[in-house]
Amino acid sequence: MKNLLTNIARVFLALYFLLPGIGKFIAWDDQVALMEAHNMKMIPLLLAVAGVIQIIGGISLLLKKYVVVCALGFAAMTIVINVNLHDFWNVYEGINAERETQNFFKNLGIFAGLLLLAAIHIEESD
Repeated sequence: MKNLLTNIARVFLALYFLLPGIGKFIAWDDQVALMEAHNMKMIPLLLAVAGVIQIIGGISLLLKKYVVVCALGFAAMTIVINVNLHDFWNVYEGINAERETQNFFKNLGIFAGLLLLAAIHIEESD
């Protein structure tokens, strides 16, 4: 049962990053506008790097390769994104603070799930 639940969690976490990674390139202008609304710098570079990392990491998780590295990398990425794009404590024109609060705390749950996934796979390799 543990393996089944872990595999289900791994697949859904992989899709959580893979699909938005692809989406970054499909809806490039929308992503740029979101980042501009949050006064971010080096937007094209950061967006491209994030998209590539999400696609490669998502595929790796789906294939059960480098699970610990991917999970911890995505955990770090989630915190960075949370602080920079879901900063509900700041006011931006056209940005809904209530929605950003919800996204911020949702991402903390994703962060926790990624830490658990990494911990389980570290335990399996011991």
